[in-house]
Amino acid sequence: MIPLSPPHENLPAAEQVHGPHRGVQVLEEQGAEGRKAFFIAIKARPGQKNAVEQMLRDIRACVEAEPATGPWFAIRFSKTRFAIFEAFPDLAGRQAHVDGGGGDIFRDVARMNAILAEAAQVHRVDVLMSKDYFSYCRDERED
Repeated sequence: MIPLSPPHENLPAAEQVHGPHRGVQVLEEQGAEGRKAFFIAIKARPGQKNAVEQMLRDIRACVEAEPATGPWFAIRFSKTRFAIFEAFPDLAGRQAHVDGGGGDIFRDVARMNAILAEAAQVHRVDVLMSKDYFSYCRDERED
């Protein structure tokens, strides 16, 4: 677990109640080589739904330019609970993503403290199996 950030004097009232956090908490080990993914659980502060949705749009814009980021999904469970699922061909691809623009967004601790109720929970996971296309979109002439 990543330790909490030290308190800041000029925090918004919501942060004085909830306290600051580091933006992300990275869970699980890197694992062995193979297909990798992140499942990132995100909880918005009350009234910050639109800001979190904008953050998700900003991250998506970054991953569009990442050749090793494959399937990417932003998910909404409720008005305050969201997630990201994103897959990579290998450890190097996942690390390239961390080092890129999406990672920069999560490293913006001030932004994360302003819109997230708690640190985003970043689960490093192995992809065991997948179906990487929508059957109805597949060109049947390729068979």
